Amino acid sequence: MNQAIEICEGMRVVLHYRITLENGTVVESTFEDQPIEFVIGDGTLHSGVELALFGKVKGEKEKIRIGPEIAYGYPDEDAIHIMPKSDFPATMQLQPGMLVSFTTPSGDEAPGMIVEDLGDAYKVDLNHPLAGHEFEFEFEVLDVGNGAGT
Repeated sequence: MNQAIEICEGMRVVLHYRITLENGTVVESTFEDQPIEFVIGDGTLHSGVELALFGKVKGEKEKIRIGPEIAYGYPDEDAIHIMPKSDFPATMQLQPGMLVSFTTPSGDEAPGMIVEDLGDAYKVDLNHPLAGHEFEFEFEVLDVGNGAGT
């Protein structure tokens, strides 16, 4: 009889998940689409969110609450910047509340939210959009295997 494989660092995982904010807003969900497949620790999910999966096996379903201290942290005032409109393509019609993708000096992509139109500049919040939020993480583990594939 095969023993169920538990999720741990380096394991390949296939799952459906949903992230729902305190106010009921669904931020992300794969339940209505294709499940995601990733390796624990590869950065697909935040490490604090991955912790909820450790020890789970194929077929498990759960809903848990995750606070900012575990997942995306708290907003940092140093991550709010005033950026001249000339830094953005003239074709971009930006408005407060819009998310814009920025490339960091290391080449990574990072989201930034346009907070305010200051006339000749924008106030941009580069904190993670989930920073400061407690959310519900619902998941269903569809498959677990070693990181190189099963």
